[in-house]
Amino acid sequence: MSIDAVLWDFGGIFTPSPFGAAHAYAESEGIDPVEFVELVFGRYDADTDHVWHQLERGEVSMADALAQIAAEAEARGLPFDLMKMFSSLGADHDRTVVVDTVRKVREHGVRTAIVTNNIREYGDAWRGMVPVDELFDVIVDSCEEGIRKPDPRIFTIALERLGVQDAERTVFLDDFDGNISAARALGMHGILVTGDPQPAMDELLRLVTS
Repeated sequence: MSIDAVLWDFGGIFTPSPFGAAHAYAESEGIDPVEFVELVFGRYDADTDHVWHQLERGEVSMADALAQIAAEAEARGLPFDLMKMFSSLGADHDRTVVVDTVRKVREHGVRTAIVTNNIREYGDAWRGMVPVDELFDVIVDSCEEGIRKPDPRIFTIALERLGVQDAERTVFLDDFDGNISAARALGMHGILVTGDPQPAMDELLRLVTS
């Protein structure tokens, strides 16, 4: 079956994973990484009222969200230094293989979209990291839609804007397995991207060119 569209997550695909950064930070501070990642991001395989989920839905400001997370960390006796935690998400990350793969996909006439859980205050920054207008036909940002992954409605919005009716003719790439599972439940092909993106890019190109 031919592929009509490929949907891409942003963080963890075009940048290092924020979950990995939080995990590494927790280990460097000698605290439980699982507890810390859930403290900051909530249960990421669900859409809840955790303040980070509210932030990604555009319901609270970054400042308010960080204040609540810091207060919870303090109450648990845990360190919380946002700048130190996200220091690995810098400009030195090589995105060439992923960007080149997007271009190859588009050369086959396949439409492309970003479907990202993101925050308003970071919008200009992440859009400036790659040539968004060149690479993607559609951008679906959780903070603008008021809906975040893994809510299936965010995938439906993307497919509608791409003009794609058959989810089985689409592929979704993400660095978080819960979001992949949500996409697969709609019939989409799901590809999990790990620290080395090359295997995922190879799998995607096999699907697109088969």
